[in-house]
Amino acid sequence: MPRLRFPLVSLAILLCRAAPSANAQATDSTAALLVQLIRANSSNPPGDTRGIAAVLAPRFTARGFEVKVVRTPDTAKTHLIARLRGDGSKRPVLLAAHADVVGVEREHWSVDPFAGVIADGHVLGRGAIDFKGGMAVFARAVMMLAERHVPLARDVIFLAEADEEGALPYSAGWLARDHWPDIDAEFALNEGGWIMKGDDGRVRYVSISTADKSSLSLTVTARGTSTHSSMPRPDNAIFALSRALARLSAHETPLVITPATKQFFTALSRTSTPPRSEYFRDLVGDDLVRARRADSVVSRDPLLHALVRNTLAPVTIDGGFRGNVIPASATATINVRMIPGSDPQALLAELRRVVNDTTVELEMPGRRGPASAPSSEDTDLYRALVRSARAQWPGAEVTPYLFQAGTDAAAWRSRGVPVYGIYPYPIDANELTRMHGNDEKVSIESLREGTEMIFRALVDVAGRR
Repeated sequence: MPRLRFPLVSLAILLCRAAPSANAQATDSTAALLVQLIRANSSNPPGDTRGIAAVLAPRFTARGFEVKVVRTPDTAKTHLIARLRGDGSKRPVLLAAHADVVGVEREHWSVDPFAGVIADGHVLGRGAIDFKGGMAVFARAVMMLAERHVPLARDVIFLAEADEEGALPYSAGWLARDHWPDIDAEFALNEGGWIMKGDDGRVRYVSISTADKSSLSLTVTARGTSTHSSMPRPDNAIFALSRALARLSAHETPLVITPATKQFFTALSRTSTPPRSEYFRDLVGDDLVRARRADSVVSRDPLLHALVRNTLAPVTIDGGFRGNVIPASATATINVRMIPGSDPQALLAELRRVVNDTTVELEMPGRRGPASAPSSEDTDLYRALVRSARAQWPGAEVTPYLFQAGTDAAAWRSRGVPVYGIYPYPIDANELTRMHGNDEKVSIESLREGTEMIFRALVDVAGRR
């Protein structure tokens, strides 16, 4: 593969010249790329990502990238790695984006979720936010480095990975085990934090995640006597399960404030007006009474509620097999999202006390190793992201963040590689609710702004000075 030769220009001159001319190109090209990525249906299951590689590989190859498609034992699931070579004076920077998406309930969509429809200034389709929109932004920003002949001190690696949704067998963890040299880097950028707009459409804050909550599965199984439905007994497994779930639904786990969460809410307090600004300050303050009062208000927002505690979300229920038989057991599966540093066994003991029923068993199958430490804010990539975000959205607060969901960042963090997360486009509260939901969409203007922000950060962190 031929290597690009870059003209010797200073970083300052490059930034001044590149930003204005990038605007129009980034607007249309990022949205157009996202449309093509959405049309490559990679719903998981089955998680066929070959179409994503087919969209991206020729684009990267045409721009002088070294492109490698890594095939897994499941031939439908492939990872794509594109590397733009620098002079090697610094270690690489990696941009990772998962290529698979969750499935859809087609009957609840107003458009074909895999058509990549453009309407009212938005791109609609499954993955528009999570995470094909991010993939399009990352890919276009990386391609622009080649298009603009940016002289690089480090390799820039783009990764489109398989099997992220649901932590499936051939995800980034598999790739890290079998192909680590291809994705090893000094630091990495992934999905995670949010760029949130207020009601006025202006960006209020940019959160860059430095850690993720972990995901565990809790099973709640109630047992009783199986018999004919015409002769119900007091020890009915389905009723017992219902009572247990009702008790869990009414239980609020305690507040857990991490250093990143404290910084995040302190930043929110500066972008808000009273009394909300006071609630944000009180929530992470030392006065427990004021913190609990603030929590009762702040936690009405599902996203903010998830940041300050371990959460429980029932996801499946299994009980019964015939209309005239009372089953001997009924089971619910609860998705538990835990803040780093929390003790799963302590939480399990707490929930058993809440249920307080000897006929109901609570188990958290599987063991997890210690959570990786949050990524440091003292790195060139984190500082570059902060500078670029402030330049893109003057006046917005930029803050570290604990991501309320999970990502595949552990594949790198567990090896000591700092990972930073961002959904690289401004969205509002309504658009956020569509993630993994119906009529998922992202605005073309947000894609343009996000592409500029990531491109600027890459020039900053990878450009040769």
